[in-house]
Parts: sequence; C-alpha cells; structure tokens
Amino acid sequence: MQSSFLKSVYGLALSLGGPGLFIVAFLDSSFISLPQINDLLVVLMVVRNKAGMPYYAAMATLGSVAGCYVLYLIAERGEEFLKRRLSAPRTERALAAYRKHGVLALMVPAILPPPAPFKLFVLMAGAAEVRPLRFVLSIAAARGLRYLVLGALAIRYGDVALELMRTQGRTVAIWLAVIIVAAAIGWWLLRRFSRARS
Repeated sequence: MQSSFLKSVYGLALSLGGPGLFIVAFLDSSFISLPQINDLLVVLMVVRNKAGMPYYAAMATLGSVAGCYVLYLIAERGEEFLKRRLSAPRTERALAAYRKHGVLALMVPAILPPPAPFKLFVLMAGAAEVRPLRFVLSIAAARGLRYLVLGALAIRYGDVALELMRTQGRTVAIWLAVIIVAAAIGWWLLRRFSRARS
C-alpha cells in the first residue's frame, strides 16, 4: 500500500471488522479505487477469525453490490453523459460484449482483479438497461464467489495466504480469477452440451 490515505483506509476498515469491509467494498466498487484492499482485508480477517469467514465474505460482497448498484443507477440515468465521457470504441466494445455474452460480460470482470476494467462494465450494464435484479444477482454471485474462495484459502493456508496476498497479491488474484473463470466456463459449456443432447 503506497499512500498514507490507503494505509488509513486499511487501518480503519480493519478496526471496524465486517462493517469496515462493507465500507471499503462500497467505496472501491463505486467512486474511489482501492485496488486489492478488499482481498487483503478478507484474508487478514479470516486468518484472525476463521469462524467469521462467511460473515466477512458476505460483508465484502454486500458492500461491493451496493457500490456497483450506485454506479449502475448513475449510468442508467446518464447514458448520454457516459457516451460523451468514455471513448466510443471502449463503450461499443463493452456494449457488444453485453449483447454477445449477457451477464457473463459482467460476472467475469467482477471476479478478475485490477486492472480489469470492471467499473466500465458496471456503467455499461446501466447504460444497456440490464434489469436491476439480474444486475444485482450477477454481481452478488461473482463477488460472493471471489470472497468465499479467498476466505477458504485463508482458512486452509493461514498466515501463508496472508503473506502471499501482501507480497504477491496481484499474481494470486489473477491465478484465482483464472481458475474461477475456467470453472465457470466449464460449467456453462457442460450445461449447454446437456441441453443440446436433450
């Protein structure tokens, strides 16, 4: 963590526990970019209190969903503003991804670590008028899976997981995301193949 601001946010969130996770996740998913602090906080809190893992994962997920929903509402009401502020090629690529892949275009970036352009996809979901319930459930499923897997790794590997997150957080997050996305795509392909056969 480079800046004193990030250190202050990290310390405050840690002292508040679950509510601190909610606040950091909300801010990171809406207006302020706080890269990887959520992941590190989830791992640290679970290492300190393994029984609290579902609670910590839920608080991080709920904060992220709430923050994303704020961005979604802004985008839904300000589609023209977004089109003026964001480059046309990026906007068109994001909208094309929604048309082609549906909510998977939102769920995959929700699992990936920075610098994945997650907020761009959240904004595009609002501009593309993805139904609110579908949007919320997609974010909740993707972020919930991410934080539950991080929590499970913290339970399994303890301080080793914490040290890895501190020193190699981005690399760990990328590999974790690759595994989760590969599993999700495999499950989706299996379901599609099953439907085609019946």
